[in-house]
Amino acid sequence: MLKNIKVFTSDKYWNHILSDLGMYVVDNPLIADVIFDDINVNMPISVDVLQDIILSKFNNNDIILTVFGHDVVLPELQRKIIVALYKNPDININDLKRGVGFMPDITTHSVENAIYQLRKTYGHDFIINENGGYKIGRL
Repeated sequence: MLKNIKVFTSDKYWNHILSDLGMYVVDNPLIADVIFDDINVNMPISVDVLQDIILSKFNNNDIILTVFGHDVVLPELQRKIIVALYKNPDININDLKRGVGFMPDITTHSVENAIYQLRKTYGHDFIINENGGYKIGRL
């Protein structure tokens, strides 16, 4: 999942761990996608949480910073939904599903559940549905 992301760390301990997890660790911060040294990792940490943190630094972090005003670690689907809504306000549910990697006619309710979780966490007005179009509201 993180093999194409170039990660830099000056810490030999983390270099070994990140390499063992299959990440592409580079020795030059200028060519890195993510500078791990800038991430505050609280130990102990699971592999899944570590991967989510690194992905959050790589995947449209500027959009997340704009929407929330600070860095927020989110599950991948929730992050994709926020990015899609930011880039395409008033998007309908089928286009939103396509935008986050689902077929629109799929019977799963993963996208709707992720929207529900975002609303539950950040308030009902965080994601608005007006006339069938979803958009980011207010925190």
